Amino acid sequence: MTPVLLSLAALLAASAWTAPAAGAAPSAAGPSVTVPSGWEKVDADELSAVARDADARKAPRAAGDGVSAQAEEPELLAVQSLVNDRFVATEKSYPAPNTGVLRARSDAYNGSWEGFAFEWDEATATYALKSLANNRYVAVEKNYTGNAQNVLRARSTSVGGWERFALYYNETEDRYAFQSTLNGLFVTMENSHTGSLQYLLRARSTDIGGWEQFALWGI
Repeated sequence: MTPVLLSLAALLAASAWTAPAAGAAPSAAGPSVTVPSGWEKVDADELSAVARDADARKAPRAAGDGVSAQAEEPELLAVQSLVNDRFVATEKSYPAPNTGVLRARSDAYNGSWEGFAFEWDEATATYALKSLANNRYVAVEKNYTGNAQNVLRARSTSVGGWERFALYYNETEDRYAFQSTLNGLFVTMENSHTGSLQYLLRARSTDIGGWEQFALWGI
């Protein structure tokens, strides 16, 4: 599979990670978002073609990790940030409220922690991302506050509006971008965050820029 890039958000100043208030509901008002010229939505057939490319490069694997060389399904993919060249992992061992947070922190594909199933929904023309690490769907935590607002977490057992993403592709630059349908914002990799949440993924950008670029790899 040829690598695909995912462009997601600008940088925010650091603040405390805070869990949402109980019963908080997402705001109905949405930001003004513009999809730049050259970016087109990707459907299931197009993504499958990428995954099934005979000449596709596979995600680099850690030595001796015992990972199978073949994916069971073509839509099983690893996501690599083009900001720091690291693979996105599900931090399933993090304590609450960080459990299942997505971070671009792995040097290689080590196994299920860096794997995701891309599930297409024809009715909404969107994808749900299911982490292979904990079999949970990735949700956008819109009600979190501070620099963790809109963080991506693999924590849902079913798919709703919080778990749906539009996938965009730029053919000229051969890269992809994710857009949350919950808040209409593009996903970014927070390269300047520090501590245990460094490199976390958040849906918080109104445009597709350098911080939003990702590659997709067959696993």
